[in-house]
Amino acid sequence: MSTVAAEGEDLLTPSSPAGRNTGRPRPLPHALLPAAGATLLAAAGALVAVGCFLGLYIRPTSDDWCAAWKTRDLGVLGITADFYTTQNGRVANAFLSGLLYSGGPAGTKLLPTLIAVSLTAALVLLGRRLLHTLGHAPPLLLLTACALALQALLYYAGTRSYQVLLWAPATISHTLPSVIGLWALLLALTTVNHPHRAVRAAGLAGALLTGFALGTLSEPFALVSGLLAALTAVLCLPRLRLAPTWRPLTWCLLWCTGLACGLAVLHTSPGARWRRAQQPEKPPMLSPAELRATYEDWLRMWDTVTGQRAYLAAATAGLLLGLAATLRTRRTRTRTRARPEPQPRTEPGPGTATGPGRATRAALLLLPLPVVVLGSFAVAAGLRSGYGPTGWTYARTWTSFLLPMELALCGYGVLLGAWAGPRLAARGPAGPAAATLAALCLTVASMASLVPALQQLTTTTVARSVAWDAQNARIRAETARGATDVGYRPLPIGNLAEPFFTSDHRRDWVAACVSRWYDINRIHRR
Repeated sequence: MSTVAAEGEDLLTPSSPAGRNTGRPRPLPHALLPAAGATLLAAAGALVAVGCFLGLYIRPTSDDWCAAWKTRDLGVLGITADFYTTQNGRVANAFLSGLLYSGGPAGTKLLPTLIAVSLTAALVLLGRRLLHTLGHAPPLLLLTACALALQALLYYAGTRSYQVLLWAPATISHTLPSVIGLWALLLALTTVNHPHRAVRAAGLAGALLTGFALGTLSEPFALVSGLLAALTAVLCLPRLRLAPTWRPLTWCLLWCTGLACGLAVLHTSPGARWRRAQQPEKPPMLSPAELRATYEDWLRMWDTVTGQRAYLAAATAGLLLGLAATLRTRRTRTRTRARPEPQPRTEPGPGTATGPGRATRAALLLLPLPVVVLGSFAVAAGLRSGYGPTGWTYARTWTSFLLPMELALCGYGVLLGAWAGPRLAARGPAGPAAATLAALCLTVASMASLVPALQQLTTTTVARSVAWDAQNARIRAETARGATDVGYRPLPIGNLAEPFFTSDHRRDWVAACVSRWYDINRIHRR
């Protein structure tokens, strides 16, 4: 039976075999924590599983058409060169798109599942490290449940669920970078203080190369992760005693260097210059009028985010995890009652590690706040610069700061649970049991608000796939008979462009890509 200890003492002890009252509090019910973990795992896992299942019903739309025919006709390296010279300069983005579409429809169908599995594994490993740092044994069942809960919020709590999980161009640009970033963080934690020099060197090289790739993959994620790495580098200065060596600082600086080089390659590419030339003249980004407009866009973004109550589940899931980790931890040390003999006081020498000061620890604890606040403002500025006054509505890009926000809420919940668990347990089993059940109910109730939107997403995605398959079969049959101009009925989904989204045929790039995909001259509205 699980026991709870604080400061080396068991706080919950079983009653006597005879069942008589010994004056000691009874332990929590043996099955409470596993049942709570299994309940959350089932609820969150079902939501994520539906998204993975919907991958089977993904059909091309918008940018899919262009990426598909370019990969087929130009190959992986050809589409990469095309992005660099004529599109936007995102060479890593184009390379991954080429790899994905070179497998035909199977690539886009499997991508949601691959993202869900890799993100779950990364979150579980990070959670294990956090709980080990706090001195607790990680409950694997609840860790996995929390990882799935955070993913469900990431995929479905926003206003563009289809784009975040099911539309490959957006998932490559804005969801996949967060997954890569988490695995890069795990790589850093594993290698930065490794005893072997070769492993440390490989970790530093990986930081530089991964940062460069992400700089040419996603501008929003590069801005947010660069801000996080820069602030972490400041806290890792040896003078602040958070990191005893220069290695963490070096890793952060190499990461920022890689991001900066990648963004420079992207910004100076012929494709990016061509794209900027197509936009109308705008006032400078740092002008007072533009800063005020960006601030208003930023407020609109956060008004949308804070209006979604489901994000409360990130904090309550972390609280549940912190409580469970504390209540299941068995400590074997005992508190020393006797006062130790006084030792002569010595001043720390130049090489003595005295640990970080209180201000440094407080800054580390509050680090997520400026990252989320300033990072979201940087995303709003980039969206306004790239897409104009309506750029802030491109919610698929919000993933770059929403995942850090969810991780911060969950982390604060874990810390609160780890702090409150022993204190509640010291007063008897009723407090921990009530707190555990309350955290579980709040988490499940918050996530339940995602169900209606997920039902609509499921219905829309499946219905479109049926209509798309029928139309595709008809077009293939007509082109096989020699038709060069076929009818096409737009099948919009997820606020994405379909053929005939504009009355000017010369600007209808989607229709042009559909024609190239079917190897015909043009399509007309059916």
